[in-house]
Amino acid sequence: MSCLLEMKNITKSFGAVKAIDDVSLRLNAGEIVSLCGENGSGKSTLMKVLCGIYPYGSYDGDIVFAGETLQVNHIRDTERKGIAIIHQELALVKHLTVLENIFLGSEISRHGVLDYDLMTLRCQKLLNQVSLSISPDTRVGDLGLGQQQLVEIAKALNKQVRLLILDEPTASLTEQETTVLLEIIRDLQQHDIACIYISHKLNEVKA
Repeated sequence: MSCLLEMKNITKSFGAVKAIDDVSLRLNAGEIVSLCGENGSGKSTLMKVLCGIYPYGSYDGDIVFAGETLQVNHIRDTERKGIAIIHQELALVKHLTVLENIFLGSEISRHGVLDYDLMTLRCQKLLNQVSLSISPDTRVGDLGLGQQQLVEIAKALNKQVRLLILDEPTASLTEQETTVLLEIIRDLQQHDIACIYISHKLNEVKA
């Protein structure tokens, strides 16, 4: 497997407090890596460094993604490069439909007019990929938390994601929803999509 991500000697401080100290991480394409630890151990901080939430220059160390040194200043920069993070608090707009959420900011238009037919076909394909049997016209606020989590993953896939980061993704999910999520993550691995899975639940990590 080819190396997709390498984080080298990352240190991030908040004042006199070092949240992460000299941390290195290497990840291949299609590989799944779990980050385990109690709350406050620095897992989420490391991922915020990777995603540009903490911009270049606010930490020490180097990040190489797909052979390119990352020096980004915003999460939109890393999204364009194929890195997507899904937080425990989902970033969906509840009053919009599934389709509108998935294409928010990346709408497809033809001759200056939104192409809803093409977006609907694309949306249905993404929903099938995450095993979600719902209409693209369903309002997100009418979905359960497990279904909303899968919509977030479909949204990431629509951005041609190469690395998916899941930060405590099962905190509000049932056992059955967790099982479905883990199966989808393993399926994404077959498409060379790498995953960093952040959790403090050892039973999920072992699965």
